[in-house]
Amino acid sequence: MKKVGILGGGQLGRMLLQAAINYPVETHLMENDPLAPAAHLCHHFCSGDIRSFDDVYAFGKELDALTIEIESVNIEALEKLEAEGVKIYPKPAALKIIKNKIAQKEFYAVHEIPSSAFVVTKNKAELEAQSHFLPAVHKLAMGGYDGKGVQVIGTAAEIEFGFDAPAVLEKKVIIHKEIAIIIAVSDDGSTAIYPPVDMVFDPHLNLLSHQLCPAELPEKVFWKVEAIALNLVRKLNSAGIFAIELFADADGQVLVNEVAPRVHNSGHHSIEANYCSQFDMLWRIILGYPLGNTTPILPAALVNLVGSAGFTGPVKYEGLEEVLSMDNVFVHLYGKSDTKPGRKMGHVTILSKEKQDLLHKVNKIKHLLFAKA
Repeated sequence: MKKVGILGGGQLGRMLLQAAINYPVETHLMENDPLAPAAHLCHHFCSGDIRSFDDVYAFGKELDALTIEIESVNIEALEKLEAEGVKIYPKPAALKIIKNKIAQKEFYAVHEIPSSAFVVTKNKAELEAQSHFLPAVHKLAMGGYDGKGVQVIGTAAEIEFGFDAPAVLEKKVIIHKEIAIIIAVSDDGSTAIYPPVDMVFDPHLNLLSHQLCPAELPEKVFWKVEAIALNLVRKLNSAGIFAIELFADADGQVLVNEVAPRVHNSGHHSIEANYCSQFDMLWRIILGYPLGNTTPILPAALVNLVGSAGFTGPVKYEGLEEVLSMDNVFVHLYGKSDTKPGRKMGHVTILSKEKQDLLHKVNKIKHLLFAKA
């Protein structure tokens, strides 16, 4: 039985471990919080810092394979473990590119992967010299996630809100649609593609509010999305699960926004909506089994449940009973004991043949279900 470790114990680790129950695998998890959402679901819990070389190396050296649930892990330790024969998903070389938004944008440029124009700024002074490049989006090179480390800068007067640290300044794109597509890659290079999803973001939190699958796209745009995403993943030269976020403009042009080298919020609906979920798929990849069937069972929508504004403290859920009484609606709570504004506390998946039914239930759930203190 393979020993497989997960670095990070949040909701992604939790859902990975829920899927692991179906496989012959001994699961290990490293996280600095013993009460993290995934901590109690693994066979072996190790307290440690995923950013520490010593902690990651010590955790991984007795394992057969390692995967991640967040990018902010110690790459050097993963490189050493890989050199010593531990399989890493994704490979450290791919993770190093994706972890740093400067390296990620430069990777797109080198490989002629369509993406918005950009300049690199090392500090606030360099940002101030780029007023002619506005409007643009400023993204910290390292450490940003879930809307943090991202600042829209429309005018020179807003430059003060930018970052005084290495970052990427990306030319703002007039977006018609935001799309995500998940691609699974096995060790032998075989691929399986999930249908793309339409993503709708909360403009205040800069978080995914809800999504619809499959995305409504003209056929030529669909093929562009799939071809660009496949090309990107192949250039990364790594097995694993990759979520590619893209923009489509009103003219049908498609640009890559970002890529995540792991299971991803845009694929959570796959637990109920696809024959093989993204979490099930990653275990198949790590354990060397055939890739699963990504065909959708039914069209789906997903609603993120985030902490309500004005509430911080021990969580209470309002509207849960009403939502659970709805047909073909599936609630996933992440087991977080405390809520705060904008914190991801869970998600709800809706299945229906009718798009209007999906949209109606999305809006109903948004007005019914709240995470409060």
